Amino acid sequence: MALFSTLRKRAADSASYHGLHEPDLALHVEDLTVAYEGKPVLWDIDLNVPPGVMAAIIGPNGAGKSTLLKAVLGLARPTAGHVCIHGRSPRAQRRRIGYVPQRSSVDWDFPTTVLDVVMMGRYGHLGWLRWPGARERERARRALETVQMEHLAGRQISQLSGGQQQRVFLARALIQEADVYFLDEPMAGVDATTERVIVGLLKELRDAGKTVIVVHHDLQTVRDYFDWLAILNVRVVAQGRVADVYTGEHLKRAYGGRIALLEREAFEGPRGPDAPQENDA
Repeated sequence: MALFSTLRKRAADSASYHGLHEPDLALHVEDLTVAYEGKPVLWDIDLNVPPGVMAAIIGPNGAGKSTLLKAVLGLARPTAGHVCIHGRSPRAQRRRIGYVPQRSSVDWDFPTTVLDVVMMGRYGHLGWLRWPGARERERARRALETVQMEHLAGRQISQLSGGQQQRVFLARALIQEADVYFLDEPMAGVDATTERVIVGLLKELRDAGKTVIVVHHDLQTVRDYFDWLAILNVRVVAQGRVADVYTGEHLKRAYGGRIALLEREAFEGPRGPDAPQENDA
């Protein structure tokens, strides 16, 4: 436990850091450790993501992918290390950050409309003392048009399908007008049409100079969707451009004994949401 006491002191020291650090990187993570009940979930993470890329974070279940996003966003308390977004702390850069959480982590029974959920994306810009007005409402409607959901603006969020709910949360992130977008498994459990919409929009954000960082679960689509990659299993196994990092050796180090199936699925060729599915029979 003495080790974690030392790490907590390092985390407290880094929390007081407010200077400009690695400003040329969209995301800089240094010496990050996160532990629950004394057990490290992430250990000594160093991660650098340049601006203007569409980056994936992949790894096996329990690798710490979602925890990494939460630690970056200040939603999970690190034991050690620090995070910078465009050279400053995430707290200082909160208006430059957009976030789409895992759909399973959201209370979809909360009584609110689709349009109201999207307008929540402007609260960080308005501050606590201002309510959204006509301008914010119009922005929310335009964002819903972008994700092809404007016809459901008045619908209760609980009445939507999983794919529709994911599009609504993407629209909420879009009106934040962020520079760096974090998405936690946005394509999990959605239909092929919704996946195409999500991927197309994320690529448009990337092409507009934004940085998109996605926790992703489908190895078959990594090369088609992303240009930057971090492979994680409690520690960072590898990071860099997909062409350099997406290799059987790196996947074997991350996924261990499951690599035989993963190699076949990952390296047979491009497979997007329209790819024909294999028959398991």
